[in-house]
Amino acid sequence: MGMATIFKHEIKAYIKTLLIWFVCVGGMGFACILLFSNLKESMGGMAESFASMGAFADAFGMSQLSIATLEGFYSTEVGTIHALGGAMFAAIICTSILSKEEDGHTSEYLYSMPISRTEVVTAKLFAAMTHIAVLNVACVMLYCIGIIVLGEDISFKEFFIYHLMQFFMHIEIAGICFCISSFMQKNKLGIGLGIVLMLYAFDLITRVIPDLKDYKVVGPFSYSNAADIFSGEKLDVVAIIIGSSIFIITIISAYVKYNKKDLAS
Repeated sequence: MGMATIFKHEIKAYIKTLLIWFVCVGGMGFACILLFSNLKESMGGMAESFASMGAFADAFGMSQLSIATLEGFYSTEVGTIHALGGAMFAAIICTSILSKEEDGHTSEYLYSMPISRTEVVTAKLFAAMTHIAVLNVACVMLYCIGIIVLGEDISFKEFFIYHLMQFFMHIEIAGICFCISSFMQKNKLGIGLGIVLMLYAFDLITRVIPDLKDYKVVGPFSYSNAADIFSGEKLDVVAIIIGSSIFIITIISAYVKYNKKDLAS
């Protein structure tokens, strides 16, 4: 058994999870895009009302973009679905991918093979990142089909920048949950999902409360916000650097912890 074998095993192990989340996340996003043509007229009268809702409008980007435009509708509806759905998918996979060996009592068999723990961690990490990449690419392709079918104009430059930042955000959350998995002996999916919801809530709070605005860069949802990107704001380099640092630190920590821990048989 080598790294390639473990990689293939992990790809197969989560393929059903990938398909389910693609249908849910991609399907809901695709449906929202197609529904825009039916909602466009009614949205026109509601756009000004939403934009004047103060903190609520700021939190969901409705003060930056009109919800009556495809870009504004995409940011508030599809953007929220994709951001949370993709982040939860990354959390589910990475929170369990290391701990499941002890939880399923397969660690003794796995490590009786001529393969190091470092190689196991690397194979599992690559498998998790592959699944996250596939989900993002598949969803983007489906969204593009929806936009083309709809026939509405959208800035594809901002569209692809937004989804690149979304992928980066999902990878950062994956790193955090991967690190958590290395400390666990049982599958704790609730912890991973809880982290995603807390980080999302933290981003909303920092957008609503002016005194907390400077702390927004700490959260991964800050640099991947659809309304910020579609409204033409420059990418927050500080937030991206912080996110990159968190990913590197958590992945290194996962390697160090997993190589030192006593594995339950």
